Amino acid sequence: QVQLVESGGGSVQAGGSLRLSCVVSASGYTYSSYCMGWFRQPPGREEREGVAAIDRDGITTYADSVKGRFTVSRDNAEKTVDLQIDSLKPEDTAMYYCAARPGCARLYCNRGYCYTPLASINYHYWGQGTQVTVSS
Repeated sequence: QVQLVESGGGSVQAGGSLRLSCVVSASGYTYSSYCMGWFRQPPGREEREGVAAIDRDGITTYADSVKGRFTVSRDNAEKTVDLQIDSLKPEDTAMYYCAARPGCARLYCNRGYCYTPLASINYHYWGQGTQVTVSS
C-alpha cells in the first residue's frame, strides 16, 4: 500500500513563490526506486495536467508551460518529493497532486505510442492534493 500526502499549498499574489511537498509511505518497493510526478487540476477542468516528473535517477521532465518556473526535487532519505514554484501566475491556480509509479514501471504504451512521464495514466497512486490559489 502506498500513501502520499501533499502540503505547502496556499493563497499568494502573482509573482510569489510556494514550495509544495509530498511525503510517501509505502511497503514493498523502496522509495528510491519510485518515479514521481506532480499534476494539477484547475477549477472546472476534469483532467489533471502533468507539470513535473522525476525518475529514480533524478532525471526531470517539465511541461512547457512551467519550464523555468517550476523545479521538482526528491529526498530519498526523507521519502519526499518537492515542487518549488516561482513567479506564480493566476493561471497556476489549481489543486496540485503528487503521484507515484513504484519501481518506475514501464511507461504506458498503446498502438505504438508511449505516453510521457507527464501523463497521468502512468501513475498508480495519488495524494489528496493541496490547493494553490494565485491572485493578480
